[in-house]
Amino acid sequence: MTIPYPEQTAGHFVSFALAVTLTVLVLAYPQAVATGAGDLRSGVLALLMWGVAAGFIHGVGFVPRLSLWRIVFHPFIGWVLMAGGIVLLLSV
Repeated sequence: MTIPYPEQTAGHFVSFALAVTLTVLVLAYPQAVATGAGDLRSGVLALLMWGVAAGFIHGVGFVPRLSLWRIVFHPFIGWVLMAGGIVLLLSV
């Protein structure tokens, strides 16, 4: 069973651009992922990093061979996680 994987150039650009944007946002403004002094929102950060990893994997054009990894790092899952991360980080 093969999992369909999008092969469009515009999708690669969107994935890579979102991943870079979130990486820069988290690195430049780390207070966005913390609720207070030293209190890290680890659940949000873990989901955000999962989305960023999926964005970078798809953005550079890598296609996982194993079906499990195709599902885990599918670009649509990554896009949802990254968009949710942007909304959560900017709403702080």
